[in-house]
Order: sequence, then structure tokens, then C-alpha cells
Amino acid sequence: MKKEKKKKAAGYDKYVDWKLFFIPVVLFFLILILPTPSGMKDVGTEYKIGPKAVIKYLIKDLFNQDVSDASQWQLITAKIMEQNIRSGALTKDRFLRRDMKWCKKYNIQGDSKNLKRAHQFVEKHFTDEKKYKTLMINALEIRRDKLIYDDLTGKDKAAADKGAWQIKVAIALVVFVVFCFMTECIPLPGVAFCIGLILVFTGVVSRKEVAMLYWSDACWFIMGSLMFAAAFVKTQVDKRVCLALFGKLAVPSIKWVTLILFIIIAPLASFISDHALAAMFLPIGILIYQNSLTPEVPEDPELAKMLMISIAMACNIGGFGAPSGGARNVIMMTYLEDMFGFDIGYFQWVSYAMPFVFCMIPVTWFVTNWRFKPKVTSLEPAMVHLKNEIKKMGGWNRQQIIAIIIFLVMLWGWFTEKIFFNLGIYPIRLGIGVIAIGGAVAYLLAGIVNWRDYQEKVDWGVVWLYAGAIIFGRTLDSTGAAYWLARTCIDALAPLGMDAGVPLLLVNNGLTSILTNLMADGPAAAAVGPIALNMAGLVHPGTTFLPFITMSTAAASSFAYCMVIGTPPNAIVYASGYLEPKDYLRVGAIMWVVANILLVLLTVVYWGIRGFGGLPGF
Repeated sequence: MKKEKKKKAAGYDKYVDWKLFFIPVVLFFLILILPTPSGMKDVGTEYKIGPKAVIKYLIKDLFNQDVSDASQWQLITAKIMEQNIRSGALTKDRFLRRDMKWCKKYNIQGDSKNLKRAHQFVEKHFTDEKKYKTLMINALEIRRDKLIYDDLTGKDKAAADKGAWQIKVAIALVVFVVFCFMTECIPLPGVAFCIGLILVFTGVVSRKEVAMLYWSDACWFIMGSLMFAAAFVKTQVDKRVCLALFGKLAVPSIKWVTLILFIIIAPLASFISDHALAAMFLPIGILIYQNSLTPEVPEDPELAKMLMISIAMACNIGGFGAPSGGARNVIMMTYLEDMFGFDIGYFQWVSYAMPFVFCMIPVTWFVTNWRFKPKVTSLEPAMVHLKNEIKKMGGWNRQQIIAIIIFLVMLWGWFTEKIFFNLGIYPIRLGIGVIAIGGAVAYLLAGIVNWRDYQEKVDWGVVWLYAGAIIFGRTLDSTGAAYWLARTCIDALAPLGMDAGVPLLLVNNGLTSILTNLMADGPAAAAVGPIALNMAGLVHPGTTFLPFITMSTAAASSFAYCMVIGTPPNAIVYASGYLEPKDYLRVGAIMWVVANILLVLLTVVYWGIRGFGGLPGF
């Protein structure tokens, strides 16, 4: 009976509710047949024609040649500049930092000899930093402002039309996916497959591209983390860890246990991957729930939901606390430095951001305890039960020791793989997903688990669900749909006087925090950040507003509280089988509002009083 309820909560036993499913299908096709807005055509032009136009301009300006006559080192020079313009990196210093690893990442063909020649040319030709920046700004204006859709003809117009069509498909897909996730009118893994099918049938991606997109590093990580959680449960390491964390509580009530979860996980998420923390604490949360049930209370769905949501929310609120808490933080720091020359140091960021994390801990804990009302409130029987089981187990056995060693090696890999690759210690970038799968295979090789354990204990539907979410987010980013949404919203609010000061902060934060629930946090910050910073530079040049809007954009991109697909921790805890999509909204919708208000208050009060260096206030 318990198993049946779990499956029902995840929606896997349901069939398609055609009455509901008909609505997103109709809305999807309605959006596609509506006339294409001029803004979409402009962004389609910018994304499809812009790169070619910028490279053509740079080759002509720098070398007085056509692109077809340029040599390889000249093409590399122009292509690096063009990619830097897309990233908001307009300084000469940023160009000179680009190496072959970076070029390969962005598909810029060439060798180290030609790259060296490109560096020498820029260093010699642009002795004046202002001259270089003027060139880059002129190239940016060509891409953003001087390319007019109505002036295009032939292949260029066809390419711009294709870009606008892809944006329209992405916007229609947003409506379709959000409705399906909110109502579960179709099983959620089925939505993930619908995303890929829609993108292929509408010509946004090819059949080969969609197959590759389903297997990103993030999907590998979620799959590997669920596998090692299965190994932890089988070896009963989860029981030992759980007792170590909560066994000493004088009154082991659910309120104190969830508070400890927030106090431990949230600050750690500022320095450690939130993916890893969610995967570590998932089996502990399940164990607490299962051991809290009694013959009098054989099931308590509210307790299970409360524990799972606490783990996910604790992971989400901690990411802003330090630059290492997420790619979004580093992206915004880089934008600020490249566009305005302001540098925020690591510990300087922590001193501004960590008070937000500490404020969010008690607030989120209170809201979680308010929104979920479990029947079981005392976990003392669960702790007593765990102590008795561990006594029966005796000391650490061979399998438990091997399981914890493999996990610690994985943890070490997650912390160091990026740093060691950048330092040149690792010859290749492994990625957290490859390390997670490596750990899962290591458990097999060590005889800790067999494949049947993985087959039965891993929720494979969640893996496919998040694979679809990755494709969805990337489509919003790569087509320019997220950029179009950000630009349209900010332009629409400008006549209302919301294009400066605190109103601009509110618009920027709200827009970023909406987008981050639909796509990865990094792309959400990348879509909104350059637009907001450009506006900030116009209305509040050289003031504290610039670093403040930088940090607040990074913070808002971590507010992925409302959707299963919003962030990996949300997807990982969904694998427990105890949650429905609407359960995230029970806490997430409230916390989304609270977090946005708290962030503006923090900016105006704490950051405003403290200031930033010697910059004047705004």
C-alpha cells in the first residue's frame, strides 16, 4: 500500500488527462500561428546575423580585408573578439587571457601559433586601452542596434526568420511545459520526451543534436548521485550518518531536525556543490521518515514532504553566499569587471552575501514548518530505533568502510576537478557527472551493489525528467528567447519609471528569479545580467548601484524554489517519490516573494549603509 502511494505521488501510475492536456496543446499551437512580434524578429536578427556581421566589421576595420581573404590568425582575432562581445568582455586584458582551451570550448578553430600571433597583434596595435574598448563597443552596437530586420534580404532574411521562429517555439514551449508540470496532466518524464520531440518537429534542433542534449553532465550527475544514494541505503551507512547528526538532540522533534538540516546544508551550499549536498542528504531524509512511522501512524505524507522540501530549500538558499556557490556568481562578477572595471573579491562577496543566507535560514525554516503539518512530530522513537539497529550491526564492516571511502573520493573529485583542471594538474576536465558515474561504477566493481539494486532503487523517471529540463533551459538560452523576454519586460517597464534605482532592482530581480525557475541559474543570470548592467551604467554610472545590481542578479538567479526542474536539488529530492510538483509551490511561492523583498531590503539597508569601496551612492 505504501509503494502504491509513492508512485501515485510521483504521477507515474497516472494516464494522460486529455481534458487538461488539451489546454497546453491548444495554447502551444495558438502561439505558433500568431503573427511574430517585431521584437522577436530583432532578436532573431541579432542572434543569427549578428555574429557574422560583427566578424565582417572587425576584419574590415582591423585588417582592411574581406572575411574570405583573411588568414587564420586574423579570423581567430575577430572570432575571439566576437565571442567576448557576446560575453560582455570588452577589455583588452580579457582578450589576452584567452587560451586554446577557451577557443576549443567556443568552437574557434586554430592552433597555438596563430593564437599567439593574434595576441601579439592586439598587444602591439592597441597600446591605448580606450581604442580597443571603442572598437568593441562599435562592434556591439552593430550587433545590437544597427542590424535592422526590414533591411535584410535573401539568405540573411531567411536566417533571421528562422531565428524568430525558434524564439516563438521556445516561448510556446514555456507555456506548454509549465502547464504540464503544474497540473501533471501527462506523466512528468513524458513531458521531458515531448520537449525533445517538439524541438525536432519544429526544426529548432536536429535529431542528432537532441540525442546528444539528453545526456548532459548534469543528467549524469543526477543519475550517479541517485545510484550512490542506493549504495548508501544498502550498506546502511545512511543510518550511521543520520544518528551522528541527530542522535544527540535532547528533544528530537521534527522542528529541530529540519532546523539542523537548514543550519548545516545552507552555509555549506555556498562553498560545496548544492547537487552533492542534496544527494548526500536525500537518503538521510528518507531514513528519518521511514523510521518515524509506527503501527498507529503507518503513513505520514506531510512528514515526508516536509523533510524532502527542507533539503531542497536549504540547498537553494545557500548558493549566493560565496562565489564558489554557483556559476551565476562568477558570471556576474566577470560581467561587472569586463563592462565597468569593478572587481569584487572572493571574501568581499562573502561579506555582502552571507547575511542574506543567514536571514533566509530561519525564514525558510519557519515557512516550511508552517506549510506542512505532519502527524508525527517527535522523532525520538526513530532515533531509538536507529540506535538499536546500529548496536545490532556492531562496528563498521568492510562494505560500509569501502562505501564511505568511495564517497569521500567522489566528494574530493567534485571539489577539485575544476580547480585542478584550471591549474593544469588534471589534463582533461572531468565534470561532476563523470565523477558521479565513476563512483556508481566503483560501487559495482567493489561488490557493494549489483545492477538489480540500481534498477529497483533509482528513480529513472527523474533522470529523464531533468534531461528534458536541461534541453528546455538550453533552448531558452541558445535561441535568444530568454534574452527576448528580459529585454521586452525591461523595455515595457521603462515608461512606468521603473528603469532606475530601486524599481529597476525590483524588475531585474523579479525577472531573473522567474527565468531561473525555467532554466539553469547560469543562463538566467547571463540573459538578464548584461541588459540590467547596461541600463544601470546609463542611469547610475560610477555608483554603488553597479556592484549592487550585479550581486542581486546573482542572488535572484538562485531563487529556483517553485519548479521541479528549477534546480538539481529539486529534481534529486523528487526522486524520493514522496513529492508532487505542487508541493514545491507550497513553500516556494511564498519564499520567492519573501526572498525578493529581503534582497531589496538588504541592498537598500545593509549594502546601502556599508557602500562599496569609495563609490558614491545611487
